[in-house]
Amino acid sequence: MDLTAANAKIAEFSRLIEEKTFNPYSGELKVGVDLGTANIVLSVVDQEGNPVAGATYGASVVKDGLVVDYVGAVRIVKDLKEQVEQILEVRLTEAATAIPPGTLGGNVKGIINVVESADMNVTHVVDEPTAAAIFLGIQEGAVVDVGGGTTGVSILKEGKVIYTADEPTGGTHMSLVLAGFYKTTFEEAERLKKRTEDHRNVFTIIKPVVEKMATIVKNHIAGYSVDKIYVVGGACCFDEFESVFAKEIGIETIKPHKPLLVTPLGIAMHSTR
Repeated sequence: MDLTAANAKIAEFSRLIEEKTFNPYSGELKVGVDLGTANIVLSVVDQEGNPVAGATYGASVVKDGLVVDYVGAVRIVKDLKEQVEQILEVRLTEAATAIPPGTLGGNVKGIINVVESADMNVTHVVDEPTAAAIFLGIQEGAVVDVGGGTTGVSILKEGKVIYTADEPTGGTHMSLVLAGFYKTTFEEAERLKKRTEDHRNVFTIIKPVVEKMATIVKNHIAGYSVDKIYVVGGACCFDEFESVFAKEIGIETIKPHKPLLVTPLGIAMHSTR
């Protein structure tokens, strides 16, 4: 894995979203829709996986791979699609999407229906940590996608996924701990968690949650030959996150730049006709 190259693409994708612009491209576009628990991201890449455009929206319309507000989810995806179409001056008609590992039939169909109700045909469905592995070009090791509601794990050997799992501990649990500590609302705890200037103080409070996530991962990779762990997802954005994982699990842990945007790029790269 070339982490420097991956980080450069992530930074570029972030810039495109913030500036509401696009990169020149040739050939067909590949589109991904990441229906996360805390954020929905629409990503567009070219045939080589280079970022072309994107848009994101903070929302709570999906919980642990289950669509809890179907109308809201469709509206948001439609809005993101229209934003990107206006930027590119191109209609987006197909997209890949993703699910937490272990998501079952009806919930998978619910995710697909959201994207298709936003007028895009779903070409492929991939589990979230595997999508991240695709973008990062990981051949060996474990990819951990720490989302809003769950921690997903994919173990790779020679570029193939040999094991996946998902357990309900994520960013939501961090916010619940913060809300209890400060005796405030969940919504205020979410805002506090996202303020980068407060990260050092916040992390001291939520560290036990991160240690629990590390224990989950340690249990799932037991018995497998894993020499590196890669963490992605919005809930692992804290500076000390990977060091806690490394200490608890005893395995080198690597976190890319802006980990929230890794999986959406991998989803788009997985889009096939």
